[in-house]
Amino acid sequence: MAVKKFKPTTPGQRHKIAGTFDDITTSTPEKSLVAPLKASGGRNNTGKMTVRYRGGGHKRQYRLVDFLRNKDGVSATVKTIEYDPNRSARIALVVYADGEKRYIVAPTGLKVGAQICSGTGVAPELGNTLFLAEIPLGTVIHCIELTPGQGAQMARSAGTYAQLLAREGKFAIVKLPSGETRMVLTTCRATIGAVSNPDHSLEQSGKAGRRRWLGRRPHNRGVVMNPVDHPMGGGEGRSSGGHPRSRTGVLAKGYKTRDPKKTTTKFIISKRKK
Repeated sequence: MAVKKFKPTTPGQRHKIAGTFDDITTSTPEKSLVAPLKASGGRNNTGKMTVRYRGGGHKRQYRLVDFLRNKDGVSATVKTIEYDPNRSARIALVVYADGEKRYIVAPTGLKVGAQICSGTGVAPELGNTLFLAEIPLGTVIHCIELTPGQGAQMARSAGTYAQLLAREGKFAIVKLPSGETRMVLTTCRATIGAVSNPDHSLEQSGKAGRRRWLGRRPHNRGVVMNPVDHPMGGGEGRSSGGHPRSRTGVLAKGYKTRDPKKTTTKFIISKRKK
């Protein structure tokens, strides 16, 4: 996977940096593994807008991705590497020996025709899913469970990975992409390798219209609003706006919003980088 720059033949092309899609092998998803996806436009179940600057965008279908990887002891062959409009990473269609098809989050370097497996006693090779108790220390991993059997929750976006540092009793110590070091039960699963599409962070849309295709509406700053609309609004001329805060008054720029009484805080060894 790489990115390409464009000649500035138009204003939208001048700053555009797009992916090359070299790793994509098909443009048609598996029909049995797609489901309808309704856009919310930032509205909750009562119809009230709870997230601003959402709406429009291209229609999508949801790909049913297997985050559990619980089909143990059955090898699968990678059939295709596909684009998923619902996530930054690539997905891979795998076909198990018994004929079942599933989508998984594709790790970097996974090729069509490769064999993958999951469960106890599986070799710690690219794309295989093992329990943290069986993964060698120092291994790069992704798609990590927080609770056994719940499915992967950590290190799922493009180019991310974690590292297994140590094991102490029933806990494994994992360094996450944010820099946070935390304890995870050794009975949780993780997949070997880093997530695909590592150049995703280098991409630039180049124009506002491309953001609209993704369902993002124009975002206006708080300092240009009136005092009735935002805590940072009002003032004569171009005023600075005062202390940075959200529309609901929550301070930004370093104010900690995590609940200090949260029960999972005891599993965090060192916090993420500032």
